[in-house]
Amino acid sequence: MNRIIFAFILLISLPAMAQKTDTILIEKLMRQHPDLFTAVLNHPQKNQIQVLYTQVIKNENLPPLFRSYSYNLDPHRYFYPASTVKLAAVVFALEKINELNITGLTAQSTMLTDSAYMGQTKVRKDTTDKNGLPSIEHYIKKILLTSDNDAFNRLFEFIGRAEINQKLKKYGFDDSRILNRLAIGDAGNSAKHTNPIKFYNKEKLIYTQPAQYDPKEYPLELSATTMGTGYIDSAEKLVNKPFTLANKNAFSIPNQQSMLKRLMYPKAFPASERFNLKPADYELIYTYMSKLPTESDYPAYDPKEFWPTYAKMLYYGREKGALLNPDLRIFNKYGDSYGFIIDNAYFKDSKNDIEFFLTAVVQSNEDGIYNDGKYEYETVCYPFMKNIGKLLYNYELEKKRQ
Repeated sequence: MNRIIFAFILLISLPAMAQKTDTILIEKLMRQHPDLFTAVLNHPQKNQIQVLYTQVIKNENLPPLFRSYSYNLDPHRYFYPASTVKLAAVVFALEKINELNITGLTAQSTMLTDSAYMGQTKVRKDTTDKNGLPSIEHYIKKILLTSDNDAFNRLFEFIGRAEINQKLKKYGFDDSRILNRLAIGDAGNSAKHTNPIKFYNKEKLIYTQPAQYDPKEYPLELSATTMGTGYIDSAEKLVNKPFTLANKNAFSIPNQQSMLKRLMYPKAFPASERFNLKPADYELIYTYMSKLPTESDYPAYDPKEFWPTYAKMLYYGREKGALLNPDLRIFNKYGDSYGFIIDNAYFKDSKNDIEFFLTAVVQSNEDGIYNDGKYEYETVCYPFMKNIGKLLYNYELEKKRQ
């Protein structure tokens, strides 16, 4: 009986303990390597660094526990999330397929996108797929392999802006919002309109989704949404005023990591907080989150443009000639824009029995001008992401050795 009581107390107390985030360890580890981290440690606000590292603590016959450590973390301090929002689109698109529950409608069904509003574009084929046709599944592959913008935009149109933001709230991602398509200047009223879509199995029409309109706004209380001293406008002219990102997408570091934890360890969460995904959905996500572009046949990529570590910012820093760690697999979704580099990753090393979550953002924009394409990615951002990934991987490795 005492064992049962102890086990029950352990079960209810340890998750609560795991919620406390240590704010000392990461900085301590970085300061042990001044050659790698002194520059960014001296300017954490200038480089807008945030880091969240979470250990996975296994419990026999029980779901794992999570112990988190952070550096400079502030869920209300704004950074531009760039392509990291695409992971939400992947999850919610698969959820929508499952929730529609229409006979014959799957992620493999042919998805033909039409247009019904100013600026919208159609999609009738996809030459990167083996059968030459677009589908939810193939869009997901392209998002997770190389962060394809058009693939995200098509999922955004399928899910709908309103449903995307409803889902973010449903799962408690309260410091996040997704307002628009990417890389096409989508904003204002055009972002509120999404395309009509039809799904087919061969010649048979399975499902028709009409054009949608979302009138809602999604305000968030965020700081630091105005940045720099100027920006290049749509006419390619310099505007000597601070650049505002107040009405852009937002996806906080804690929300990003929480989404990834639910994907990798759904049973660590109550049933009501798990995503509505099938085993095949998880398999698809796991496969292409961890796959390298050079390992893919459909879609196929030119290794000169998309080298093996192209999408693995943490640990590899996007180095073209990086030596791959044969024991390590990284499941991640990165983003890069406006001088920000973000990566949301789960590290898995089966040989050494290491696994952990690491989510980080860093920015560099020395001239303070936005939209000019001049950011210190190569000298500041990529090295930081590489170094923080290796630092915490080696920390985990040393723990195992001890």
